[in-house]
Amino acid sequence: MDLDDRTRVADVMSAPLETIGADAPLREAARRMRDQEISALVVTTGGGCIVTQSDVVAAVADERDLAATTVRDVMTEDVETVTPDLMMQEVAAMMTMYGVKHLPVVDDDYVGMVSSTDIAEHLS
Repeated sequence: MDLDDRTRVADVMSAPLETIGADAPLREAARRMRDQEISALVVTTGGGCIVTQSDVVAAVADERDLAATTVRDVMTEDVETVTPDLMMQEVAAMMTMYGVKHLPVVDDDYVGMVSSTDIAEHLS
C-alpha cells in the first residue's frame, strides 16, 4: 500500500458518524446503511460495538427475522478504534491484522469511521 506518509485518519475518515441503538431492529440498521450508502454503524448502547453489512448478510443467510432480530443480537463487540491523528499505514496494518474493514475513530468520543473503502478512494 502506498499511502502518502502524511495521510492521517482525519484526512480520509467518514464523518459525521452514523450510529444506531443496540435495541433497534436489524432491519432498521440495514435500511439506514442502504439509505446512507455506508456499510457500518457504531452502536451507541453497548460500549464499543459496531454493526456491519456483513452482520446483516449473515443474519439473512441464517434466515433470521430482520424485524425481530435486534442490532444487539448480531453486533460485533469490543471493536478496535483509532484516533484521528493516526497514520493511514498503521490503520491499514490494523485492518489486515484484525481482519476488519471498519474502525471507529475516537477523540474523547466517537467522531467518525474509517473503512477499507475510504483507503481505496484515497488511493484512486
